[in-house]
Amino acid sequence: MLDTLEKLRPSDFPAIRRARLQTLQVNLGYRCNQQCLHCHVAAGPNRIEVMAADTADLVVECLRRLPFDTLDLTGGAPELNPEFRRLVEQARDLGLKVIDRCNLTVLNEPGQEELAGFLAEQGVDIVASLPCYLEENVNRQRGKGVFDGSIRALQRLNALGYGDPQTNLNLDLVYNPQGASLPPPQSGLESDYRRILDREHGISFNRLLALANLPIQRFGSTLLSHGKFDDYLDLLKGAHREENLQQVMCRSLISVDWQGYLYDCDFNQMLGLAVQTSKGQRAHLRDLPALALDNKAILVADHCYGCTAGQGSGCGGALQDGN
Repeated sequence: MLDTLEKLRPSDFPAIRRARLQTLQVNLGYRCNQQCLHCHVAAGPNRIEVMAADTADLVVECLRRLPFDTLDLTGGAPELNPEFRRLVEQARDLGLKVIDRCNLTVLNEPGQEELAGFLAEQGVDIVASLPCYLEENVNRQRGKGVFDGSIRALQRLNALGYGDPQTNLNLDLVYNPQGASLPPPQSGLESDYRRILDREHGISFNRLLALANLPIQRFGSTLLSHGKFDDYLDLLKGAHREENLQQVMCRSLISVDWQGYLYDCDFNQMLGLAVQTSKGQRAHLRDLPALALDNKAILVADHCYGCTAGQGSGCGGALQDGN
């Protein structure tokens, strides 16, 4: 895989500083039952990086000691980590909101038959990848049969109450562009998703989150190999909007990798741009309670333009109403 970091630094991205920490986003490992073309983690079935139990213990300790509002679990497929359910239960016992960033088809995997019911019982918010409402597009981006598996999983979640505005079981879908382009306006695309998924499959959901593809890992490598990296970076820079800087996710989030090291966001994690201690060492979960992160400068590079281009992009979808 081609490395993109050297093409992203040095950078003229504006300096930004952290606000109050609200979300602990934990990457439980890069193992996944899918291998998607746009994946910025380069996750897949052959990845062996998985968070161990002692590191998961440190996650819980930080949740107990620090005033986080949300535990955001991601991967790979975070549900494949043996510590996933324990982390969910302990975070919910602490009164935290828990988000599962789910690829949907993991709900159909052998041994995961009770997973959907567990998520509903725990009141976990599901943020589910469905990069298009058309079968051909999804299978091209994510693999043969993924669309059908995703639809079956969504129907199962709906049967449990997910996506029903009368329940507290939130189900958000995630759209990613097929290639080197910005997402269309989120609100209009959400209307299309609602109409087609309901008409064709009887599926309902709460929100659509439109996310830009960042030029790192598998997607960045693909851009480089096709000679499109510089053009895509120019597209992101040309669409930069200063007003998005106040809402980017890294201002209220800290990202944790499978080994427990800390980053300003999941994208920085994939680039190896770690948060530093006062001694210039990589910061770890063990250091987090003592770190003074409020108003601390965030490590930036040119990939950050992916979060501020057009309508903006982050873990919660678009930052503005339109492009």
